[in-house]
Amino acid sequence: MVLAQLGGSLAGALARLSRATVVDDKAVAECLNEISRALLQADVRFETVRDVSSRIKAAANLSALAPGADKRRAVRNAVAGELCRMLDPGEPSFSPRKGQQHPSSVVMFVGLQGSGKTTTCAKYADHYRRKGFRPALVCADTFRAGAFDQLKQNASKAKIPFYGSYTESDPVKIAVEGVDTFRKEKCDLIVVDTSGRHKQEAALFEEMRQVSEATRPDLVVFVMDGSIGQAAFDQAQAFKQSVPVGAVIVTKMDGHARGGGALSAVAATKSPVIFIGTGEHIPDFEVFEVKSFVSRLLGMGDLPGLVDKIKDAMPADELKLIEGAFTLGVMRELFQGMQNMGPFGQILSMIPGFSAQLIEKGKEKEGQAKIKRYMTIMDSMTEKELDNTNPKLMNESRVKRVARGSGRPVQEVAGMLEEHKRIAKIWSKLPLRDRRLNTNHRDPLKPLANVIPPSMLNQLGGLSGLQNMVKQLGPQRR
Repeated sequence: MVLAQLGGSLAGALARLSRATVVDDKAVAECLNEISRALLQADVRFETVRDVSSRIKAAANLSALAPGADKRRAVRNAVAGELCRMLDPGEPSFSPRKGQQHPSSVVMFVGLQGSGKTTTCAKYADHYRRKGFRPALVCADTFRAGAFDQLKQNASKAKIPFYGSYTESDPVKIAVEGVDTFRKEKCDLIVVDTSGRHKQEAALFEEMRQVSEATRPDLVVFVMDGSIGQAAFDQAQAFKQSVPVGAVIVTKMDGHARGGGALSAVAATKSPVIFIGTGEHIPDFEVFEVKSFVSRLLGMGDLPGLVDKIKDAMPADELKLIEGAFTLGVMRELFQGMQNMGPFGQILSMIPGFSAQLIEKGKEKEGQAKIKRYMTIMDSMTEKELDNTNPKLMNESRVKRVARGSGRPVQEVAGMLEEHKRIAKIWSKLPLRDRRLNTNHRDPLKPLANVIPPSMLNQLGGLSGLQNMVKQLGPQRR
């Protein structure tokens, strides 16, 4: 999971507060000290941590609470609210428009060399390709040897048209020719990759300015290495002063403890973060939405985000299949589809009850290995067994036959069947048919409450506590 160490520390601090026999000022102070320590270790600026801690303390003022109020919930809501405030710089000013009735959108990417800018261009274009856009890539990076080859390779892998030159040395000419070419081909999103440097230097900014003036982009995206931590503030400010940066993408968020510092520093510059890069591969890319990010960071999950990922990753015919009974065959299709949804840890973090702390302690690799073993077991089952809705069908003799065919122990096959029952129970309550959590329902949060483990729901204060938390966080989806 992104920022697993930070998420584990924050979730752990709130869990200890929830288990405390008495929640008084001393218990809250200890919790806030743990949270402050976790944020400082994630390289969040000291001044920011101090302000966040003060606001949480003021928002969770125990003496101001009404008699009988849930003090644990008040502290948890205050923490969630202040983390959202810390990471939220506002809405981006532009988003691409799909369809030939609109002019082609031009998005220009800028950043220092080594930030992952070229790969991020391909990830960004692929994200919109999967949403029905017709994107194209233009390589205007003539400074770095191999830049065009890298973009060409990524574009081919994602099946996205590209433009560049091995002989032309003028980046402005390449950018203009590429944009004009794809405008004639009616591409609705044209992504222009520009040169980077090892440091912020005048030549880089002048070249960016010239390409920007020549192509007149609808959006300039600054790509920044998340491992630099709070130094992101100075970088983002310098780029914003040179070109009209309208959004930021933070890369290398997988496994870097300083990512929290980078996100909070960028937010301090009032630059909207629109995506975060979570790995080297093209699917390792996710929309950055502050409220759902914080919810996952605190171990509260993000069911609407999970439903969106399922709908985006699965073909329409398979999606129709999984909206029915959750058979072993459906579970097999789901496990196969997980490889298209992004890193497994991200998927786990979207399920309420799977906190970042669990993922941090090695559960992600263990979960991946278990799914591979389950797939091997299901490959040894008949179609009748996979499509079966009667749990009594898998009797002792069938279990032994499947164990022999898959080369797995009988106990493991039985364990997989029990796991299927558990997931089926959760799956039946997931709002797959309406990604807005069944807005026609009298209470749209009931499906969410049904999926959250009872122990966690009790910590949240039941359904009413969940409702208050959602009000505190605001809408989960933009």
